[in-house]
Amino acid sequence: MIKKFNRRLRNIFLTGLLITVPITLTILILNFLFKSLDTLSPVFTNWLILLGAPLPQGYRIPFLGMTMTLLIVFLIGAVTTNIFGKKMLYLWEGIVEKIPFVRRIYKGTKQVVSSLSTMDTSAFTKVVLIEFPRKGAYAIGFVTGQTSGELLRLTSNKHMKVFVPTTPNPTSGFIVLAHFSELNEINMTIEEGLKYVVSGGIVSPEKIEKLTTTSRV
Repeated sequence: MIKKFNRRLRNIFLTGLLITVPITLTILILNFLFKSLDTLSPVFTNWLILLGAPLPQGYRIPFLGMTMTLLIVFLIGAVTTNIFGKKMLYLWEGIVEKIPFVRRIYKGTKQVVSSLSTMDTSAFTKVVLIEFPRKGAYAIGFVTGQTSGELLRLTSNKHMKVFVPTTPNPTSGFIVLAHFSELNEINMTIEEGLKYVVSGGIVSPEKIEKLTTTSRV
């Protein structure tokens, strides 16, 4: 009983940590950039005055920090998409890789953001449990539709296409063609299902309720 309680507390703490750390780091970094760049407002004001702008001394340009931060993020994204930028990013990640605690946070946050930002979830219709990779073992899957074309001819019109993602990177996985009677629809949204996969099962709804077998899409 005590072990179960301790395990429950650990899971709650890890869930909170997984959600809190990336959000907190993002807020702290953005807040630092906003405030730091806002201090440059008088410099920009003096430049504008020298160029003939009718502004009073010490005038603070509204939203300068926010605007410059968004511009910097955009420029970093633009730079890192070319060969030179990718080399610089590789060197930076090599430095981060040598810092123990920062390394884990950076890699984990990057992997989650990268996975979710590059994944097209609009094709997913339902979250289901499917026996995979063997009988008696269940995996989270996302229904993407019915079989069609040659696959329909080789299976049946009652077979569904199910994407079974890997964890923690849901952009890779397996395509399983399963009879709809073998799928158990569960009470999860697509977003909740993805969070469950990305977190390795740590972030999950309090209740995963089995429903009836999924109907044809």
